[in-house]
Amino acid sequence: MTAILAPLLFLAVFIVAAARRADIYGSFTNGAERALKFTLTLVPCLAATFMMCELMEASGISETLTKWLSPAFNFLGVPPELTKLILVKPLSGSGSLAYLTDIMETYGADSYITRCACVCYGCSDTALYLSAVLFSAARVRARGMLRPILIALFSSFASMVAGCALCRVM
Repeated sequence: MTAILAPLLFLAVFIVAAARRADIYGSFTNGAERALKFTLTLVPCLAATFMMCELMEASGISETLTKWLSPAFNFLGVPPELTKLILVKPLSGSGSLAYLTDIMETYGADSYITRCACVCYGCSDTALYLSAVLFSAARVRARGMLRPILIALFSSFASMVAGCALCRVM
């Protein structure tokens, strides 16, 4: 059904545009041009985000942060084994998925740590990656980005703590 839906939707849009005598080709090329310009403005932001992820891992900063933050996470009820997942999730979805997979393989699918890891993975998003995409599209200056990014990171972390608390009682 889904395989048929996309072509039917495309065909319906094409028919409505033709009935209204819209310049279909001109609209398509205009949209493609704007998308290409947007992509070109987005590439530096994404490259910086990906490079930052790699540098954190290669330099050992993530290991050091994990050692320092584990006691605080443990105090808040978040298993210390999830520290790397929590640190990487705002930066990289695929990197955090790799940590989640590793946690599942190490602790088993039904363990408390794995349940918390799945909740942490699901209740947060790649805030810094999304910020790079959204703020690049909106052309927001660096000064205007700090508050929304801090709010997104705080709410992500608060949802992880709350999720682990729920996993403990369920």
